Amino acid sequence: MTASLDTLLQAPILAGARVRAGTDADRIDGVRPRLVVEPRTAEETAALLAWASRERLTVVFRGGGTKLGWGRVPTAVDLLVSLRGLNRVLAHEHADLTATVEAGATLEEFNASLGRHRQWLPVDPAGDEATVGGAVATNDTGPLRHRYGTPRDLLIGVRLATADGRLVKAGGSVVKNVAGYDLGRLVSGSFGSLAALVGATFKLLPMPASSHTLSVTFHDKDRAAAAVTRLNDSQLEPTAMELQARRTATGAVAPAGREGPPYVLLVRFATSPAAAAAQVEQARALVGDGEAITGDGEAALWRRYQRRASASAGTVIRMSWLPAALAQVLALVEEVGRTEGSVELVARAGIGTGLLRIDGGVDWQIATVERLRARTETVAHVTIQDAPPEVKAKVDVWGSPGAEESVASAIKRALDPVGILNAGRGPV
Repeated sequence: MTASLDTLLQAPILAGARVRAGTDADRIDGVRPRLVVEPRTAEETAALLAWASRERLTVVFRGGGTKLGWGRVPTAVDLLVSLRGLNRVLAHEHADLTATVEAGATLEEFNASLGRHRQWLPVDPAGDEATVGGAVATNDTGPLRHRYGTPRDLLIGVRLATADGRLVKAGGSVVKNVAGYDLGRLVSGSFGSLAALVGATFKLLPMPASSHTLSVTFHDKDRAAAAVTRLNDSQLEPTAMELQARRTATGAVAPAGREGPPYVLLVRFATSPAAAAAQVEQARALVGDGEAITGDGEAALWRRYQRRASASAGTVIRMSWLPAALAQVLALVEEVGRTEGSVELVARAGIGTGLLRIDGGVDWQIATVERLRARTETVAHVTIQDAPPEVKAKVDVWGSPGAEESVASAIKRALDPVGILNAGRGPV
């Protein structure tokens, strides 16, 4: 029998804790958590999870709240555990280019601290409040992925609170339960389904001295794709290479918030001032004339771009493809956008991954997801990043289970045997 809210609030483990009843503002896809708890330390987090396992209370973790709409609709949420109180930089070995930070620190806070030694963690998910823990849990980053990879690629150690209340580090006692697996790689992209990430150690990079961005527009998708190919085949070293493409039922149009041609290529170079300027000119020679943007204007451009990249009243799809297939992907975007509503692609063009925003009727959004998943010759790994609950009710966020599903389920049972973590939101 499920304990009443009053009974939960009187639990000894919560004495003196920051705890309150969930409100409508805390809803996850319409599901209100019964309690919101904010532990202050890793030890409090571990003790809270041990209690939740004993009482069989479902748990969802929250950092900055920028990704709470991701994943399946939760079955029920007994505890929404905010990790925002765990926000200290624990160590910064600047001579070794490494740092350890608690999971609740925002990336902005973390990089502000690292910046005192002209170092940074080049991870840039959308959302000013995005936390270190949220970025690792979802393995999410933004345009900087082109040069620096994902959070998983920069992670060199983790500290976890397990569902049974232990605090472990990568290579510690929990490896006995999942022998042969790297804990850091396991929890990256697990969406909090395996354990609570309470701390992480990263390899850092020197902060670039300068950054320049070249913005080029195209009327034709094939010319846009050819420009990306020329850049990929060159000796240039972009920090980011982003391509936007938008299609409505009435035709190809400029991406939202812009005027002009429907295809916009942004190529960023972050290095020394002279090298950045030189690479912009070399890129111009390859892809055509465009606007070079630096300084405050460039910073504002990328802030706007990041905010828009994942904003949608409809469904946001994450998908990947072979970089050489970009022209076919752009043709597919045109094809699916001809019938109803609008679609807008925000592509990490150089590496073959991106987000597709779909705005239109619910049935059309569902049909578009299914249509994309059927086009395996062009796109792969089509998952729903965010969507209205009525879309999630009709189509699975994660798609059909792959061959690795049985392995993932075994790991989940080893680390969360009672099944309390992430309330069925997935991916495991």
